[in-house]
Order: sequence, then structure tokens, then C-alpha cells
Amino acid sequence: MQESQSISNEKPLLAVLRGETRRVPPLWLMRQAGRFLPEYRELRARSGSFLEFCYAPAAAAEATLQPIRRFGFDAAILFSDILVVPDALGQKVKFETGHGPRLAPLEAEEAPLSKLSETIDLQKLAPVFETIERVKSALPRETAFIGFCGAPWTVASYMIAGHGTPDQAPARLFAFRRPEVFEALIARLVEASVSYLTRQIDAGVEVVQIFDSWAGVLPPTQFQRWVFEPLREIVARVKQARPGALVIAFPRGAGAHLKHCVEGLGADAIGLDTSADPLGAVRDAQNRVALQGNLDPLALLAGGAALEREAASILAALENQRHIFNLGHGVLPQTPIAHVEALVRQVREGRS
Repeated sequence: MQESQSISNEKPLLAVLRGETRRVPPLWLMRQAGRFLPEYRELRARSGSFLEFCYAPAAAAEATLQPIRRFGFDAAILFSDILVVPDALGQKVKFETGHGPRLAPLEAEEAPLSKLSETIDLQKLAPVFETIERVKSALPRETAFIGFCGAPWTVASYMIAGHGTPDQAPARLFAFRRPEVFEALIARLVEASVSYLTRQIDAGVEVVQIFDSWAGVLPPTQFQRWVFEPLREIVARVKQARPGALVIAFPRGAGAHLKHCVEGLGADAIGLDTSADPLGAVRDAQNRVALQGNLDPLALLAGGAALEREAASILAALENQRHIFNLGHGVLPQTPIAHVEALVRQVREGRS
């Protein structure tokens, strides 16, 4: 396969998002900064609570940069958490070791929105923007910088239940029983997300990704209302507020809606989760957007011939497509570093 006729000197990830097809796809991994790195574990051990860690610019910047130094990925992604948004809306958020995030659940409130601020407190998030500035000044010239937020549906699911749930039943029930209140919550999260992402862009990120980690649990009409429409509005408003902004949407588990997302979200790339069929995604995308993904994190954990085979299959399926190589979800904590190094070599050498 030949590369596009006009190949720019732009950072590889940005070039693909802006329309180029590259023989060697840019590569980064979701959760590339984190528990599988010994240097991250050392850094984390010196920090306070996880939320305090996210709000400590020097530590968060170091966590962002660690995988770039070790693996030379084509993009760094801001080290933070999707739940800084409800925190900045006034909901109490904490992280308990071994149990994950804990929030004051909105489902127990008679008037849940009264417990939240009307608008996001960007001053509370000032440490995040300082982290971005620190990382930006330290990144290699060829490395792109990705910011992010959680999508309204996914963030709302935590806000309603007060913790992660296997099927998001508390949020789904809340949406059925109190649709007007839930719609108002989603609208507030859309506003907060637009403000947060545009401020990240102003601080120095070059791309933003919107994570809708629980998009796949909803039936079609609910998917349209609580996933698709809010995502489309955020993408449109970020691009309107910051012309030229680049946006990746990751509606995890939304395989049946992939073509709809490609055609209607307005994003520059769609992230494919592990269950997505790359060949089907290529047919749906028709190079109208870039596709990001979608190696199974368990294949990365397995390593060896299984990893090489699965990575080769994805490279072959997407070789004529604007492609950003990534996982279908995040790096697992027990993943050996040698397996990540082997994947980087395989992608960079173009062995499909």
C-alpha cells in the first residue's frame, strides 16, 4: 500500500486525524500511563489519594510522560480521571483503595441537581491545566498530546449510583423513572464537558478524546438519546468554539451503531472497542473518519505468537484506512513491559 500522495511533516497522529493515510499507523495505548509501569507504581506510592494525585501537576505530568520516555508512543494522553468533572460540579468524589471511585449518589436525592453547581468550576481544575502546560513543554517535538473527558452518559452513571456498576442499572432506572431530571443532568454534563475540553485545548492539548465507556449497555432509542445526541453536541460545540479542534469519540460497545456514529457524530476518529470487527468498521467508515483501535488487551497480556497474530490481523484489515493503532480498551495492570515493546516494534516495522 502506498501512503497518501501528499504526506505532510505533521505529527503522525495529527496527520491521520486530518485526512492522511500512513503506511505505519501512529500508535498510542489507552491507560498507557499507569499500573503496569514500575516507575508509575513508585510515583504513585509517594502520592496521596488518587484524586490528590490527579490534582498534583508535577506528579500527573510525570505520569503522563513516563510511557513516552519508555516506549516512544506517537501520543501522550493527559493523566487524570473522568470524575474530576463531577468533582468540579460540586459532587463529593473520593477513591477507595480496592474499591475504586465513591461519589455521593444522586439517586438518593429528592432534588439531585440542587446538589450540583450550575456550571463547572474551572478554577478547581486549574491543576489539570497546569499539568497540561508542564507536559506540553516537555514532550518530544513529534509527539501529539491528547486531552480527554468522560461522555455524559458514562459520567452520569457514576454520579447516579455513586460507584461503578456492572450494567449501569441505577442510571438506566433513573432515566426511565425521572427522564426530565436525567435529561437536565445530561445537559449540565454537556455544558461542563464543552467548557472543560476547550480549556484543555487552550492549555495545550492538540486532540481531545471523549470516553463513553458504558455506551454499549443501552437499547437503540436510549443510545440515541443519552449517548449519540450528547456526543454529537459536544463535538460540534468544541469545534465551533475552537476551529480546527481534533476530536476522537470512543463509544465503547456501540458496534451496532458504528455506521451511525461515523456518519453523524462529526468526530475526526471513532475508537473501536475489542468486540468491533475491523473489516466491518472499514466498510462503515469509507475513510470519512479515522479508526482507532482495536487490539484486545488480553492479547497484549498474553504476548508471544498470539499477540503478533492479533496485531497483524488488525494491521492488515486497516492498512488502507486512516488508522491509529490502539487497544480496544485500556492496558491491563499485569501486562509485561516486554509485550508492549514487542507490539511497538511490530507496528513500527509494519509486519502485517
